[in-house]
Amino acid sequence: MNTRHTRPLAVLTSLFFMWGLITSLNDILIPHLKAMFSLTYVQAMLIQFCFFTAYFVVSLPAGRLLQRIGYQRGLIVGLCTVGVGCLLFYPAAALRTYPLFLGALFVLASGITLLQVAANPYVTLLGAPATASSRLNLTQAFNSLGATLGPLVGAATILATADHAASASTSTDTVQGPYLVLATVLFLLAAIVASFKLPDARVIERSGHRRAPLDAASGTHIWAHRHLVWGAVGIFTYVGAEVSIGSFLVNLMSDPLIANLSHEQAGRYLALYWGAAMLGRLLGSALMQRVRANRVLTAAAVINAALITTAMAAGGPGAMWLLIAVGIFNSIMFPTIFSLALEGLGELTSRGSGLLCMAIVGGAVVPLVQAVLADHVSLLLSFVVPMTCYGFIAWYGAAGYRPQWRAHPDQPETRAPSTTAL
Repeated sequence: MNTRHTRPLAVLTSLFFMWGLITSLNDILIPHLKAMFSLTYVQAMLIQFCFFTAYFVVSLPAGRLLQRIGYQRGLIVGLCTVGVGCLLFYPAAALRTYPLFLGALFVLASGITLLQVAANPYVTLLGAPATASSRLNLTQAFNSLGATLGPLVGAATILATADHAASASTSTDTVQGPYLVLATVLFLLAAIVASFKLPDARVIERSGHRRAPLDAASGTHIWAHRHLVWGAVGIFTYVGAEVSIGSFLVNLMSDPLIANLSHEQAGRYLALYWGAAMLGRLLGSALMQRVRANRVLTAAAVINAALITTAMAAGGPGAMWLLIAVGIFNSIMFPTIFSLALEGLGELTSRGSGLLCMAIVGGAVVPLVQAVLADHVSLLLSFVVPMTCYGFIAWYGAAGYRPQWRAHPDQPETRAPSTTAL
């Protein structure tokens, strides 16, 4: 690695860590605010709805903003926006107003969306093209580390204090301190990013030396590529399933019929769900050096569907452990679906990537669907929703991933080559 890129890459890696931590804190906010405001599951899932809807609303405007102000300034704006969202938690808690919490989450997530759109290209540009995948894997590993530590931080600061609070009115204040600290760190990071002189990504993009090669996909519309469209559905269902399971786990583990844990204890166990994803990422990357990526994806999805089915049938503490184990097989799904969906798009790759990023809105929709079942059937049986999502992902890995580049229906499909670097 070029030594002049080491410090900027360290700063960018810290951004991946921070948004992983902040995103997983939502899983702590859900049981906390549900108890504080006496919410139904549907009302509580508005937390994830507001957060992940920002991806759908902000992704395209964020791309246009970056073209105007540049990627480095985009990072600074994104960090400051996330910081403002964190600051808004203070008046929301002081006024004890749930809609203000939701507004703060949307602002916060809008900033994270801008960071995602800007940071990923920067990581690929800071170094040799041949090692770009390696750098992205490293930063994604730190994202997983942040997601693992988020529940531990939230359990120790938000849930532990709330569990010992004398009343709900005092427990509203428990979110103020942690989010004020996060806001301070984010503004500090924005100042650090501003102090570096990073290369202008727009100049490198225009130079064309990293442009995807032209192929049969060039000149067609992205909707003509079925494997991309099904891939967007795959991203929608994967993010929805992952977020939905994380969102309901604390409440499920607190159920007397499951594990009868306090919210603080359950929050600590939730870290295992995200930590398992970090471990599975390492194992999955090694496995895909020998096995085709689509086959690994199919196997992982089938195993997750089986784990959830067994959990619903078994109940008790075993259900908790089975659902935590889902995190291991979640790990490889997002990058694998993403890579398979973009296979062979040529000049349409950037537009296809934008479509896939918008599909992250599944994290807003799927938890709401599960919440309806949790309110009207039972919490444990509502996990049939993410189980169904994994069923679709299994089909995508088995058949839906195959690119179709040609206009005439009588021409054969072209299989995607094995993806080994994810």
